[in-house]
Amino acid sequence: MTLTDLLGSTLPLIQAPMAGVQNSALALAVCRAGGLGSLPCAMLSAEALEAELQTLQREAAGPWNLNFFAHQTPPPDAQREQQWRSALAPYYAELGLDIETIKPGAGRRPFDADTLELISAYRPPVVSFHFGLPEPAMIERIKGWGGKVLSSATTVAEGRWLQAHGADAVIAQGLEAGGHRGHFLSTDLSLQMGTFALLPQLVGALDIPVIAAGGIADADGVRAALQLGAAGVQIGTAYLLCFEATTTALHRAALQSEAAQHTALTNLFSGGAARGIVNRVMRELGPLSELPPPFPLAGTAIAPLRGAAEKAGSSDFSPLWAGQNTRGCEAVGAEQLTRKLSSACSGR
Repeated sequence: MTLTDLLGSTLPLIQAPMAGVQNSALALAVCRAGGLGSLPCAMLSAEALEAELQTLQREAAGPWNLNFFAHQTPPPDAQREQQWRSALAPYYAELGLDIETIKPGAGRRPFDADTLELISAYRPPVVSFHFGLPEPAMIERIKGWGGKVLSSATTVAEGRWLQAHGADAVIAQGLEAGGHRGHFLSTDLSLQMGTFALLPQLVGALDIPVIAAGGIADADGVRAALQLGAAGVQIGTAYLLCFEATTTALHRAALQSEAAQHTALTNLFSGGAARGIVNRVMRELGPLSELPPPFPLAGTAIAPLRGAAEKAGSSDFSPLWAGQNTRGCEAVGAEQLTRKLSSACSGR
């Protein structure tokens, strides 16, 4: 079965869900071009999610994808939290902020029974996950309404686990990819590899379609992934400058500057490893640090710094998520970009 047969889309192209820089407008534009548009849901309230679901159901030209996180939120660690606040205290003082006003919280919710109940009324055609999969009963419920289940693998072992636990297709997330790593069996980054090393190994190991993701920014990259056996391609960074994206002006400027040539994995913004353009806080604290509490607890303390700095026109404390290949970023409509990328898909 081809990926388009599985998903019901015209093109084997998936727009990567990117929390914080998009809403349903980007997903809908990709759907109009025949690709699979995706909505990131892990940071949406129930009310916001339902509003977006109503929009997608009403306006989507084809199938669409809801993306959730399947992580386990760790218990609060007062000592680790204090360590993180102490490291950030000089920056709070510099920006004139009171560090005692930080409110505890996680910022990103894992998929749960309440969310499943909410989305079930809309029967989303595709539901994708990051950090593994939720419990089997939830997967069965999604498949019960005809939904297809995708999830990200950063190693062959993760791909095998996902296939064994009900995934209909696996997204091979290479180390070049922007945003959060989808690893869930191990946090050892040395086990992970680039897209074009991981992709053929997963294709050879699995019996379900494998979707390439990471470092693919143009039609040539799409073509190369398909030649290596990918059933389709998921692309995120290239969409960040699109008109429908909600990418901030500071983030857009960084993507169009020389700074975009230097990205790194960092845990400073959430506690989990994620790739973004190197900025001041990454340089000064080190991109991967022992200081922050684990994902997703680190985000609460750094968020006020981001807000204050951005108001002053600075991205010193902003998560400028981007993959290693930004050459495909264009300030165009997402529908136009999708059609341009699809030139590599003829005959698929």
